[in-house]
Amino acid sequence: MDTTPSITKIHPTAVVDKAAKLGHGVVIGPFCVVGGNVTLGDHVQLLSHVVVDGHTTVGEHTTIHPFASLGLSPQHLSYKGEATRLIIGHHNMIREHVTMHVGTAQGSGETRVGSECFFMAGCHVAHDCIIEDHVILTNNVALGGHVHVGEYANIGGLSGVHQYVRIGKHAMIGGVTGVDKDVIPYALVMGNRARMTGLNLVGLRRRGFSREDVRSLRTAYGLLFSQGGTMAERLNEVTELYGANAGVMDIVNFIRVDSSRPICTPAAGNGNGNGH
Repeated sequence: MDTTPSITKIHPTAVVDKAAKLGHGVVIGPFCVVGGNVTLGDHVQLLSHVVVDGHTTVGEHTTIHPFASLGLSPQHLSYKGEATRLIIGHHNMIREHVTMHVGTAQGSGETRVGSECFFMAGCHVAHDCIIEDHVILTNNVALGGHVHVGEYANIGGLSGVHQYVRIGKHAMIGGVTGVDKDVIPYALVMGNRARMTGLNLVGLRRRGFSREDVRSLRTAYGLLFSQGGTMAERLNEVTELYGANAGVMDIVNFIRVDSSRPICTPAAGNGNGNGH
């Protein structure tokens, strides 16, 4: 039986615009500010001192902790007050001092956050980012504009991600890492300037990947980042050998996308698919 309260509660010190759209069971705590173009889904909780403004939608059962700031104007010199948006999915945990900005007219016009994500204290999601489901951003991670983070990716604390970088699904970024190149799905990367050190084997095991799938991924990884031939030739070879493996093709298709950023590659001696 669902015991979640269905009555919306607004603390008397909160400032909530009459035009804001509030779902059932919304709780708005002390000293929060909610703008007129905001939509809060059922059972969203703003604990205290939270600002949600701009054209922002927050999905149901999302909890937002003190001093988070969502939906304000982007940190972009060309922004002129256009009605761009921030869309946040359901069942997210947004901790203290997290900032997420609306998109820009020059970009997609929308910043989009998936569902069941965990944003730890001090994280920043810049304009026009796309964050897929089940992503974890550890303390003080900063994403530049237009970053795309795939599902189940985990970004370690104090890491910074350059604008337009793509991070593939199930990738793991080590703490204090500067990510200025695209990261393939399932990769483990770390360093002052990120270099791959193998595959995210711990994450793959936690997500129930079979030994056969992990073995195929490791072999494909070794082939893709070997020294022989061109990347195009190696992609074709891996496709011929492992085209039926969905995980391997996630990596192949990720690399084949025409991107504005180069691909993050292994440091010398780390092209064998080993990881943690």
